[in-house]
Amino acid sequence: MSEKDELIEAQKQVIGILFEVIKRLQANNDLDKEYFQIISKDNKDEKRIKEILDERTENAKIVGRLLEKLEI
Repeated sequence: MSEKDELIEAQKQVIGILFEVIKRLQANNDLDKEYFQIISKDNKDEKRIKEILDERTENAKIVGRLLEKLEI
């Protein structure tokens, strides 16, 4: 593989990682909106609140790991 091909492949990988990071951050924004809608209600869905918090935490961990890949 030539140096140019390696550079193109590296760029594709960086773009893929950044796309996934953006997707996860957007998902967390959407979860935040839902979370605030739920907690503003009188009848709170505690099960869904826990699911949202767990999903947000998982997304944050994945984003952290993806960003670590970019540091290499």
